Amino acid sequence: MEGAPQVITAIVLIDCATDSIPEVAENIANLDGVSEVYSVAGNTDLIAMVRVRQFDDIAQVIANGISKVPGVVDTDTHIAFRAYSRHDLEEAFAIGLPDAD
Repeated sequence: MEGAPQVITAIVLIDCATDSIPEVAENIANLDGVSEVYSVAGNTDLIAMVRVRQFDDIAQVIANGISKVPGVVDTDTHIAFRAYSRHDLEEAFAIGLPDAD
């Protein structure tokens, strides 16, 4: 979309002290630039979605924000290049055949 402001998305995997996961999640969710925080099963404790306008803002949110929240032990950041939604995938894989319905 021409003229639409660009948003940079970073997915941050967060390991934290297991006895403070809910408090850490709440503190991270309150940081500017963090849109969501998920408590997850697996090798990481939390996943934070960071959405900012400039790359420099990512360092501010993660290094000066998330990493300094008491209880955060480690972070692993992934920058999103492109977002795919169900709608995008349906268009990408459509071969132009009419629906069978």
